[in-house]
Amino acid sequence: MIDAPIWQTSYRHPTPWTTELPPMSMPALFDAAVEQHAVRPMIDFLGRHYSYAEVADSAHRVAAGLAALGYGKGDRVGLFLPNVPHYVAAYYGALLLGATVVNFSPLYTVDELVHQVEDSGTRVLFTISASALLPTALKVLDRSGLERLVVGSVAGALPPAKSLVYRLFRGKEVTKRPDDARVTAFSALIDNDGSFDRPAIDAERGVALIQYTGGTTGAPKGAMLTHANLSANARQVVSLDPRRDEVDRIVGALPLFHVFANTCVLNRTVVNGGEMVLLPRFEAGQVLAAITRTKATALPGVPTMYQALLDHPKLAATDFSSLRMCISGGAPLPAELRDRWQAATGARLVEGYGLSESSGVLTCNPYEGEQRPGTIGQPVPGTRLRLVDKEDATKEVAAGAPGEIVARGPQVMAGYWNRPDAAADAFVTLDGEQWLRTGDVGVIDGDGFVAVVDRLKDMISVGGFKVFPSQIEEILYHHPAIKEALVVGIPDAYRGEVPRAYVTLNDASDPATATDPDALLAWLNPQLGKHERVDRVVVRDTLPKTMIGKLSRKDLLAQVAAEAGTAS
Repeated sequence: MIDAPIWQTSYRHPTPWTTELPPMSMPALFDAAVEQHAVRPMIDFLGRHYSYAEVADSAHRVAAGLAALGYGKGDRVGLFLPNVPHYVAAYYGALLLGATVVNFSPLYTVDELVHQVEDSGTRVLFTISASALLPTALKVLDRSGLERLVVGSVAGALPPAKSLVYRLFRGKEVTKRPDDARVTAFSALIDNDGSFDRPAIDAERGVALIQYTGGTTGAPKGAMLTHANLSANARQVVSLDPRRDEVDRIVGALPLFHVFANTCVLNRTVVNGGEMVLLPRFEAGQVLAAITRTKATALPGVPTMYQALLDHPKLAATDFSSLRMCISGGAPLPAELRDRWQAATGARLVEGYGLSESSGVLTCNPYEGEQRPGTIGQPVPGTRLRLVDKEDATKEVAAGAPGEIVARGPQVMAGYWNRPDAAADAFVTLDGEQWLRTGDVGVIDGDGFVAVVDRLKDMISVGGFKVFPSQIEEILYHHPAIKEALVVGIPDAYRGEVPRAYVTLNDASDPATATDPDALLAWLNPQLGKHERVDRVVVRDTLPKTMIGKLSRKDLLAQVAAEAGTAS
């Protein structure tokens, strides 16, 4: 069995693999940081600074405001927000109240958001007055069981001069908050003294965050991450940094609604008393300017972000001298991209790995010393990995052989919200313990470095976001011209993968639209989230099938690779 002894004897991270991580609630984690670092800057938002004490005051006012509206322990509080100070205050405010946070991605369609609101039982949703968000949130309010919107203003979070410019020149990007009893201004919510009755929280049982994910298969499900899960993973990530006692200023360009950023930008930085340089969305020029302006020390991202930064004309003028560490996750990191980034910036770029179901991080390459190109590194402290048979997960594979990666550690989820059936499929029992099945096939070398060599799941990774081909195929079948449909991931130099649809047509289809791939593309993409949109619809006479007549995605991928000359 490949297990603990490897990481006890060949561990490359600065903190022992055997480090204990006692259960801790997220309010306790936050309180400790505020007490120790009250006057330190916690957030830099486009030049406006918020100290730990100021953020704590806002979080307490959020909690008090929610309590005054009748919300409390166990209620689900949704965040439909970009990277703005409102997110941090609402996140920790809800947790202080004992509520469960639900992250909602701005990339999702109204229908997807309505489903997740209904599935999670979210009662109140935080958003901002941006035209890209508020109109969508209002539609969700009308079409779901959501009770209330809390709407913040981006201009109010900016420095005075920038706030004036925003109001004068970017008004078209703002939607006026409607006069609706169900809609509360963020400023009105926090107009209180911050007093509320703080509940007792069971760190190991209390669900802090519902993070929607596809798991290993199927439609998105809500991974239940406990207070102990999130606080453990934050401490695990901090423990990887041998220079954590030095200046810690991290660029928050990854969206906080993504589990990667939730752990590696937000919670991890709070544990370490660092500063988050929050950017509302990823814009390569803005990120480069922020690195120079703030003398940032760390930049987590997905491979597509690093590629965009390398391609930007301002790269050569950027001062990277302060940047020590960059962590790549969400999708495989090409070796050529890593080498180009390190040569251009002088900052180390290491690859890590994790899932929503594991609070974000399971493994990472060492920040200093040896790293193994082509691997996802070694497990973070307190995390065990095994490799099991791809056909029978109850059996381990022989040493050195590939197998499905299964994981166990304090950061592994409690299960899926309202889906015990799905949770049962996500875990396997080995030696009387529950292990999380990742759906990825890997190998572990003699020093405990892990490489992902294949994946069991059909998910497509687009710039770090997961896309489920079955959901796109379901929409394709609504078109009267389409007879059969398969969606596969095609390698893409910028995003890692991009979805592409392959279809066959009904004989009686309308020749004006059905035989025109561009018309099918124009019909399909508006119905999809931005990250789900396909690059092409390819019309074929036939699609490959298995011996029993089932459409074969595996065989289609083999055909596409052969046609492109990339078949192995």
